[in-house]
Amino acid sequence: MERPYDIVLFGASGFTGALTASYLARTAPPGTRWALAGRDRAKLERLGLDAPILIADAADPAAVAELARSTRVLATTVGPYVTYGEPLVAACADAGTHYLDLTGEAEFVDRVYVRYHHRAVRSGAKLVHACGFDSIPYDLGTLHTVSRLPEGVPLKVSCFMRASLSASGGTVASAMTIFGRARRQIEQGTQRRSAEPRPKGRKVSALPGGLRYVGGWALPMPSLDPQIVGYSARLLDRYGPDFTYRQYYAVRTLPAALATVAGAGALVALAQIPAVRRRVQDRIRPGEGPSPERRAKSWFKVTLLGEGGGERVVTEVAGGDPGYDETAKMLSESALCLAFDDVPELAGQLTTASAMGRPLIERLHRAGITFTTRP
Repeated sequence: MERPYDIVLFGASGFTGALTASYLARTAPPGTRWALAGRDRAKLERLGLDAPILIADAADPAAVAELARSTRVLATTVGPYVTYGEPLVAACADAGTHYLDLTGEAEFVDRVYVRYHHRAVRSGAKLVHACGFDSIPYDLGTLHTVSRLPEGVPLKVSCFMRASLSASGGTVASAMTIFGRARRQIEQGTQRRSAEPRPKGRKVSALPGGLRYVGGWALPMPSLDPQIVGYSARLLDRYGPDFTYRQYYAVRTLPAALATVAGAGALVALAQIPAVRRRVQDRIRPGEGPSPERRAKSWFKVTLLGEGGGERVVTEVAGGDPGYDETAKMLSESALCLAFDDVPELAGQLTTASAMGRPLIERLHRAGITFTTRP
């Protein structure tokens, strides 16, 4: 059946949602049928964009189901996803609607696989998580690197990230939620490993790296990204018979390394205390974020060293403000890619590499996020 919309953006009145809506308004091709969705009409109207407004609350299953049936692609910026995301996923899996989000929450990703992967396979829906700075530069950067290496041989990719960025209230809330739910993450990960089939005749290892000194300090980066890259490698035979991925956060000096480790440790410790966690989350409220001037000074650079079959390549993925401006761009281009481009005929829970791959790399490169490779 023909649906009224090509793309619906849910959560458009939030900080990242508003940036995404603005990007779509500027760049969506003529004739794109897209709409803004959320629970507060007044906030959506204040965006001042020429797009229909749809009202739905993530806690209302009937409204969310109607929203999913109205569009071919539904993108959501409403987190923490472990709290607000599941009804949207369920509705999209039932309706055969492609779903995109910005989650960095491993617990949520694993829960979606266990509960909705097979339902989405049957309906034809693509459920694609982490379509922003988590985890597009790493996932598509690895795909871009692997495609430059020989086929059918063991491959190794080492990834080093450097960035200058600041956090919004929504990002802080999501981070505190993640750190405060470690036990639930472990339990959900165990269920996922029991449910997901392993690739036959192939091995995949994708983990945060250990402490290294490589002209600067490379620190372990315990984010969702290695899990996403590893899932891409299990889905795509092009990653070879034995694929290894390690990811690091790169800093230049020892004092910077120590400060980073201390800050991360303090945040994790605070997240374990419910009263402190609530107070930290309240200090920066969702909907607030860095100014345009601050974002204009932000940047990121992801360097991937790929090795295999006696060959070596270096890929660099780089762009501007990673947390917000470039994340809005990544989510928007992902939605446009699923709506209009020739993408692989796969369904279920996927990754940006397996669901869109080269077409999305080309879109992002044209949009100013560079993918360059050298020997």
